[in-house]
Parts: sequence; structure tokens; C-alpha cells
Amino acid sequence: MSDLWTSEEIAQATGGVASAPFAVSGVAFDSREVTGGDLFVAMKGETTDGHCFIDKAFGQGAAGAIVSEPVSQPHILVPDSAAALEALGRACRARMRGKVVGVTGSVGKTGTKEALFHALDRICPDQVHRSVKSYNNHVGVPLSLSRMPRASAFGVFEMGMNHAGELAQLTRQVRPHVAIVTAIAPAHIEFFGTEEKIAEAKAEIFEGLEPDGTAVIPYDSPHVATLYAKAEQHAARILTFGFDEEADVRARDMVPAANGGTLVTATLPSAELCFTVGAPGEHWVSNALAVLAAVEALGGDLAAAGLALAELPGLPGRGERRMIAVAGGEALLIDESYNANPLSMAATLKQLGKENASRRIAVLGGMRELGDRSYELHAGLAGSLAAGKVDYAILVGDEMTPLADTLQGQRLAFAHVPDTAAATNLIQTEMRAGDAILVKGSNGIGLSRLVAALGEHKN
Repeated sequence: MSDLWTSEEIAQATGGVASAPFAVSGVAFDSREVTGGDLFVAMKGETTDGHCFIDKAFGQGAAGAIVSEPVSQPHILVPDSAAALEALGRACRARMRGKVVGVTGSVGKTGTKEALFHALDRICPDQVHRSVKSYNNHVGVPLSLSRMPRASAFGVFEMGMNHAGELAQLTRQVRPHVAIVTAIAPAHIEFFGTEEKIAEAKAEIFEGLEPDGTAVIPYDSPHVATLYAKAEQHAARILTFGFDEEADVRARDMVPAANGGTLVTATLPSAELCFTVGAPGEHWVSNALAVLAAVEALGGDLAAAGLALAELPGLPGRGERRMIAVAGGEALLIDESYNANPLSMAATLKQLGKENASRRIAVLGGMRELGDRSYELHAGLAGSLAAGKVDYAILVGDEMTPLADTLQGQRLAFAHVPDTAAATNLIQTEMRAGDAILVKGSNGIGLSRLVAALGEHKN
């Protein structure tokens, strides 16, 4: 196996000076994540300085470092480590001879990225690279690029933003052959004012398309015209996906599958495909259609992609499902603790309503970055709770006050608690065998701690 980077290549890519020859097999900017053979990028932030962790990084096996001040260990000295990481990412993209896909959207981008990775890995085993976790910002994207092996047949990169202009910068680093927008929702609306402005910002992903590139956009979105108009300026081909009969990639038929997923018959420009989406919910069918559109654009094996979609593993914080021990038996825990906005809340609560359970319990944390629409959008979740046939709701934090106020006097039983610790204590006393428990909220609420506690719960 060839090295990911040599010191000579790093110096050439970044314009830095090597203190000694070395080679690396990985890249990290968090010393806690360094493993043997890694390149440690020591960056200076507002509150921390990576140079303070040089010894720790090398103690964990780092083979070299990028630094902006000299150190005793093997290193590349550069004026700005963050700029050097971006340059390294660009150099990695330039040497890559395979195909690249960029994914963005208000909801579903991580799930779609993971599903597409598994689909392409089924087609070209061990030749697909993707961004890990949610490394989708101005640091995460170049880091993910710089980690891409030389011989990758495909690269799949998630790109996020919360301000206009950010995606334009990221997509020009990624330079995708296929660019996907999953959906538009009022996520980060605090910084944009309107969903239309969010759609315009998401459409920036098309600005980085390669000359023969394909734009993949959601036909069912009320902002499809905005996305399409932008795509026409940059894409050689546009594929729409959705449930409408006019979509290029559409779900013609859907029926529940035995494992809780969905059996789908999809119509594409080049084929008709019957496949199973292992993850439950209509929103996952939508993600799967976006994946198939990308595979179609790449000329990949659609049948193999369909098999991968049936076997897609659950993602922690994004719909992972597992049985947990409770008094008298087990309960189903649905972990959606990583993120939340009105669209994703509605989708996951709708799916909760389809679960075969003795009771449906929703533990909901606040939705962040909604600006002056926060009260209205939180209060509006009352309708989603009704659609989800929720029997009992635990509302967590001050941001859920509008929903608690709206539910007063209604038939739904609920409790409003101040924080995750209180919610954890309450759900541990309330849950019982046969329950389906959905946990969902913005990551900053900390509901992942509640999920972890339930996983360790002893009845």
C-alpha cells in the first residue's frame, strides 16, 4: 500500500519547508484522534492552539506535523496551518482520477452521504472514500479531501453551511462531478431570513461542478425552481428526484417491508428498479432516490446500489434503532439526537406514528438557529405530534416552551423539563416494555447523553 503523503509532497502542496523526510498514512487536526502514522495539523483557533498538543500527537504515533512555528519533531513549517490544510486538500483532489460527489441540504445530507458511500462501495469495494462524521465545514472538508487515498475510484463529500458564500468556497475545493441537494428546510433560518435565501445558498454547490457535471435536485421541494435555475448555469445535466410523476428519478410504488423499511419500485431515465430501503420512513425513501440519481449520473450499477440500500446500517444520532432493556422486557429506542429542524421533526414523528408499539413516546429538544421564527416553528410541532400519534411527550429546555404552551389543555400527555439530565431521569422512570421512544433535538441540546444513558439502563 502506498503512503498517503510524503513530506516532499506535503511541502510542495503547501509551500512549506520539511524539517526531515517522513511519510504519513492519515491526517488529523484533533490530537485525540491521532493514530499511528498520521499527519497532525497543528492549527491555532480562538481558544486553543494545536501546537500545545504536539507532544501528545507524537506520543500517539504521529509520523509528522504541519506547524506554523518550529518544533523538534518531524514537520512541515508553513505560515498558516489552516491554509496549508486547505492547500493539501486541493492537491489531493487534483491528483484524484476517479469521480467525486458533493452532498448538501438542510436535512438528510449525512444520511445520503453514507447511503451513497455504501452503494458505491458495493459497486467498487474498498475503492470509495467519504467524509467521516459531519466533517462538512471550512476545516472538515479540506481534512476529508486530504485523507482521500490516491487510487480512490469515488469520493463522497458532505458540505454544510450556515451563511451565504460558504458553500461556494467549499464546492470549489471539492469540484464534484455530481452535486446533490437533498432538501430545503428552515435550518439556520436565523442567518437567512427566508427559506428562499436558504435555497439560494444551498444552490451554490453547483458552482463547483466539473464541466460535464450533473446536478441532482429534489423535485418535490417548493424551491425546485430556484435550485433548477442555478443548476442550469453550471451543470451539463440535471436530474430531479422525488415522488411526483414528473421527477426524473421517482418512486412509482411504495409498500411497507417486513423489516420496517420500504419496498420501492423506482423509475429512472435508464431503468426501472425494485429495491428495499432498509431504514424506515418516507424521508429515507427520498434519500434513496437521490442516491440512485447519483449512481445513474455516474454510470454505476443500479442493482448493486439497490442491494446496498437494503443493508444500510443505522447511523448513531440519525435514526439508529435498537432495543433497550426496560422493566418487563424491551423498548425500541430511535436515536435522532444529532440534529433537528421543522422538516426533519415532522418526518421522524410521522414515522413514529407507524411504529407497532404499545405507546409512542417522543423526547424532543429545541431546534436551534431559527431566529425570530423560533416561537412559531416550535409551537407548530403540535401538529406533528398529533400526526405521529404520540402518547407521551417529554419536552426538553426553554426552547420548547412555545410547544408546551400550545399543548396545554390538549389531550396529549406531556412533561416540560429544564434539561437533558431531568429528561433522562424522567424517561428512565416512565418507559416500559413495548414502548417506541423517539429522541430528537439539535445537537447542542445534548440528547445524545440521554441516548447513551438509556443504552446503559439496567431494569
